[in-house]
Amino acid sequence: MPEHHSRRAGRPVDTAKRQAIIASAKRIFFEIGLAQASIEQIAADAHVSKVTVYKHFGGKRELFIAAVEDECKRIRHQFSFDQFAAGRLDEQLTAFGQAVVTFISQPEMVRFKRQIAAEAENEPDVGAAFLAAGPHRVTTALSKLLSAMKDAKALRIGDPGIAAELFISLCVGLGDLERRFGQEPNPARDRERIRAATDLFCRAYANDLSISD
Repeated sequence: MPEHHSRRAGRPVDTAKRQAIIASAKRIFFEIGLAQASIEQIAADAHVSKVTVYKHFGGKRELFIAAVEDECKRIRHQFSFDQFAAGRLDEQLTAFGQAVVTFISQPEMVRFKRQIAAEAENEPDVGAAFLAAGPHRVTTALSKLLSAMKDAKALRIGDPGIAAELFISLCVGLGDLERRFGQEPNPARDRERIRAATDLFCRAYANDLSISD
């Protein structure tokens, strides 16, 4: 019986160690990159043994992917979909577009995507993990919103997933690429893109064009 209690009491400690390892991994990986970082550095920073790191994650590559997923989750909490549940079609789309562009324009997000792009050159799974935890989740959320609009007869679309990709791409335009290559953000230009994207999307898919007038 005492052994059983000891095992149960150890679970929160294991969770705390895992979080400490991920926190240290994010700090070190995103500062010096995957190739330069070592399990020894991360273990020392997290105040655990190398054995503990391997026990929880298996290796450096797996730990990096876990760090990417955790960072995506942290950043994603800043992005709420609740605000898009009601309102006119054009208002909902404009709000969604503004939220997406504001979200991806954050300096920390720009830096994060640069880091992931660099690491994905040699570790494609890293890029896949980022896409699944970040962009694909946002696109899926919009797809669900568009599906609901389609069911309500507000939209005439075949594939809500493709429509979601098109709308987000229209809103982002060259802005994301410009920021990644060091250009200063241009909020006024972003707003123009979103307005144009919403207007074009509504004219292409809306059953009632008056919603965009």
